Amino acid sequence: MAALKVCCTSGICPASCSTLACSPNHTIPFSSNQITRIFPRTTVLSSFYLCRNSVQVHSFLSIHCKTHFPFCPLSSTRKATRIPPAMATGSVQEDLPPALDSTSNPPPIFDGTTRLYISYTCPYAQRVWITRNCKGLQDKIKLVPIDLKNRPAWYKEKVYPANKVPALEHNNEVKGESLDLIKYIDSQFEGPSLYPDDPAKKEFAEELFSYIDSFYKTVTTSFKGDGNEAAVAFDNIEAALSKFEDGPFFLGQFSLVDIAYAPFIERFHPFLLDVKKYDITHGRPKLATWIEEMNKNEAYRQTRRDPKELVESYKIRFLAQL
Repeated sequence: MAALKVCCTSGICPASCSTLACSPNHTIPFSSNQITRIFPRTTVLSSFYLCRNSVQVHSFLSIHCKTHFPFCPLSSTRKATRIPPAMATGSVQEDLPPALDSTSNPPPIFDGTTRLYISYTCPYAQRVWITRNCKGLQDKIKLVPIDLKNRPAWYKEKVYPANKVPALEHNNEVKGESLDLIKYIDSQFEGPSLYPDDPAKKEFAEELFSYIDSFYKTVTTSFKGDGNEAAVAFDNIEAALSKFEDGPFFLGQFSLVDIAYAPFIERFHPFLLDVKKYDITHGRPKLATWIEEMNKNEAYRQTRRDPKELVESYKIRFLAQL
């Protein structure tokens, strides 16, 4: 399954950047209203999982659904480890700069400063922004927000010919694509590691990265239908969160995988609650806990947007033709 292109290529972003003005306010949490779930659950079947690194067979519960999904709960006996404080809290607070538009002058490009070009409203750019914060790199990587609805001509001409965000200016080069960038920042910069050493977790992480395309398309397609497809997609997320038991995150401990999914679940949760009266956490305790734990992460919370703005943006984007 091919991974989703992780960028914003026009003023119409796959999330909120087509409709919202940039704002530094990112502190309102997910709604926690409990509304009765209206979609049918998938049937849970018993099966077996054969560990690739061992001849031992582990029993598990797999989610039986219409679409292929490779994630299955796997019991783990590893002891839980604490998340490094810098990764969990994002100790550096910063005043967010205003977005640059067509009237703005360019920064002194390729002067040795590392810059991260984002849009405050783009979920793909948000991934890289979160990674920067979690690594404690606020003083090492300068944030340069771009107004995608009125972007400066110099951005395409002098910075990134693809004219997309996110983009990273580093070592006299500019790199793009959010999944590539979060891995690059994690491996090339100082700070706590956000990727596991465990081979099994690395393999599962790549499966989760590959699933993002299908997850996004399934959920957004359901916006104009009865929502059954969304139920399947979030059941799959619940199953994925059940695989490792050494923590509440996708790989047990907090990682780039959580960063990759957070901006989208941040948007899907309030939208489905408002429009479909569907709480994605109802009947999914792992997902509910994951959202609670993510909301405790200050590095992530600094990038959050007002859920009301996200809902209105999604209504314009996905429901305008209904």
